[in-house]
Amino acid sequence: MSNQKIETPAAAVENPPAATTLSPEAVVEQLRLVRSQIGEVTPLTTAQRRAFRAHAKTSNEELQASINVIDAADLVEQAVGQPAAEVRGLLDEANHWTAVEDELRTLLNGVSGANLVRRNRVALVTGRAYSVSAQLARDPAHAVLVPHVQEIKRLKRLARRKKAQTPNTPPALAPAAETSGEPKK
Repeated sequence: MSNQKIETPAAAVENPPAATTLSPEAVVEQLRLVRSQIGEVTPLTTAQRRAFRAHAKTSNEELQASINVIDAADLVEQAVGQPAAEVRGLLDEANHWTAVEDELRTLLNGVSGANLVRRNRVALVTGRAYSVSAQLARDPAHAVLVPHVQEIKRLKRLARRKKAQTPNTPPALAPAAETSGEPKK
């Protein structure tokens, strides 16, 4: 047997095959498919979410002790209407879905961050395009750029004006006795 040394080309090491990336439309399609395959996806109102969170703040130790009470007495199991093993299964399922929730939150944060980076890149490029166009538009040879630069200026003014109007809050409402036309006592 000979000692043969297998060498990989430097290009193969430096440029591994690119992983296929999905288009945004394909990701949406796959997410909808996954959502349809999940048994329970329950959108909640803010009030419902608040109420459920109040009950869900029970510590794991308290939950386990309560399940043990169900297991300790048949009368408790009958009153609750579920055997301890079934309740343990519900708790186990909730814990497993917490991992899914964490992964989805991480994915959402990553996608959101990547999109912010994309928007920032676009803003930088378009900002440069505006600056270059504004300079070139001063030269009569590039008069075709003047209406474009004017439109961008108009849109920028409009955006600034909308932001300035946002902080205004409506005046405080007067007490009902003063607005009803009755004299003050």
